[in-house]
Amino acid sequence: MKNRENEKYFKLGLTCVAVIAAGLAVFFFIYRFNAVRGAWRFILRSLRPFFYGGAMAYLLAPFCTRTEKLLKKLSKKGSGKWIPVVSILLSLLLLVAVVWLLFQLILPQVWRSVEGLVISFPEKSREVEEWLRRMLNSRPEALSAMEGYYDQIIERVQKWLDTELLPMVQSWAISVGSHLFELLAVVKDLLIGVLISAYFLASRRRLGAQAKLIFHSLAPCDWADRIQEEIRFADKMFNGFFRGKLLDSLIIGVLCLIGTSIMGISSAMLISLIIGITNIIPVFGPFIGAVPCALLLLLENPLQCLYFVIFIVILQQVDGNFIGPMILGDSTGLSGFWVMFAILLFGGLWGILGMIVGVPLFAVIYDIIRQVVFYRLRDRGDTAVIDEYVAAFHSAPDEKSKPKFRPPRKAKK
Repeated sequence: MKNRENEKYFKLGLTCVAVIAAGLAVFFFIYRFNAVRGAWRFILRSLRPFFYGGAMAYLLAPFCTRTEKLLKKLSKKGSGKWIPVVSILLSLLLLVAVVWLLFQLILPQVWRSVEGLVISFPEKSREVEEWLRRMLNSRPEALSAMEGYYDQIIERVQKWLDTELLPMVQSWAISVGSHLFELLAVVKDLLIGVLISAYFLASRRRLGAQAKLIFHSLAPCDWADRIQEEIRFADKMFNGFFRGKLLDSLIIGVLCLIGTSIMGISSAMLISLIIGITNIIPVFGPFIGAVPCALLLLLENPLQCLYFVIFIVILQQVDGNFIGPMILGDSTGLSGFWVMFAILLFGGLWGILGMIVGVPLFAVIYDIIRQVVFYRLRDRGDTAVIDEYVAAFHSAPDEKSKPKFRPPRKAKK
C-alpha cells in the first residue's frame, strides 16, 4: 500500500516539476526571444553545409542508385566494392558538369547584356535630352515658366545630392560589401556541401535503416509503419513534382530560346535561362521571370519588348494547358485553390524557396490531415461519409482519366 502511495506522489511530483520546467522554458523563450533567435540562427548557419549536402544528395540519389544497378549488371562480379564508389563519383561529376554548363551559359550572356547597357546608356540619355529639348522648343511658354524656377530646381537637386543621394550610395556600398561576404560564405558552404553529399550518398541505406530503428523505438509498430509510409509518400511527391517541373522548365526554356532567336533578340540565351529557371515556381514563376526580361528589352528596343510580352503570354498558356498537364498531370492531387494557398503561404514564410517547395509540402500536409480524418471516421465506424466523399470527388467514368488518390489505411480494431 505504501509503495502505491509513494508511486502516486512520485508521479505527482514529477508532473509538477515538468510543468514548472515547461513554464520556465516558455518564460525564457518569450523574454529572451532575441537571444534564442540568435542562437537558432547560429545553429542553422553552422549546419548550412549539411543542409546543402543533404539537398544535393537527395537530388542525386535516384541517378546514383540507377548507375549502381547498371554497373552491377555490367560487372561480372555484381558485389564489387568499387561499384558504389564509382556511382557516387559519377553522380558528383554530373552535378559539377551541370553547374559548369549553367555558368558557361549565364556569365557570358550577363556580361554582354551589362556591357550593352553601359555602352548604350550615353546614347539613350542623349535621346532623352533631345526629346526634352524638342518638347520645350515647341512650347515656349513652358520654357519661360521653367526659367523662373531654374535656380530653385538647381538648389533642390544639389540639396538632394548632398543629403540623400550620398548617404544612400554609402549604405548601398556597405550592403554590397556585406552581401559579397555572404556570397563567399555560401560558396564555401556549397563546396563543403558537395563533400558532405558524398557521405550522404555512401551512407543513405544505413541512415534509412537507422531512421527505421528510431521510429520503431519511439512509436508502436503500427504507428511506425504509418510514419514510414507517409515518408515514402512525401519522397514520391517531392521527387515526382521536382522532376516533372525541371523537365517542364527545360522545355519552356528551349521554346523561349527558339522564339526569342526568331525575333532577333540579342540576349536570347539569358532571357531563356531566366524564364526557364523561374518557371520552376508554380503559377507566379512565369511572371516573376518575364518582368525583368521585359524591362531589359524595354531599354534596348521597346517594340521587341512588346513582341516578347505577347510571346510569353502565349507560351505560358501553352505550358499551362498542354505541356504542364502532360508532364505533371495530377501529381500532387491538390485543387487550384489549395495550390494558390500553398504558394502564398509558404512564399510569405520562406520567399522564393517557399514558393518552390510549397506545393509538394502542402500536398504532404494535406495527405496527413486526410489520413488522420479518415482513420478517425473508420475507427468510429462512420464509413458512409468516406464512401460518399470518394464517390463524389475521386471517381471518374474512365479509369484512365481517374485522378491519383491514395486510399487511407483502415483502422485496426
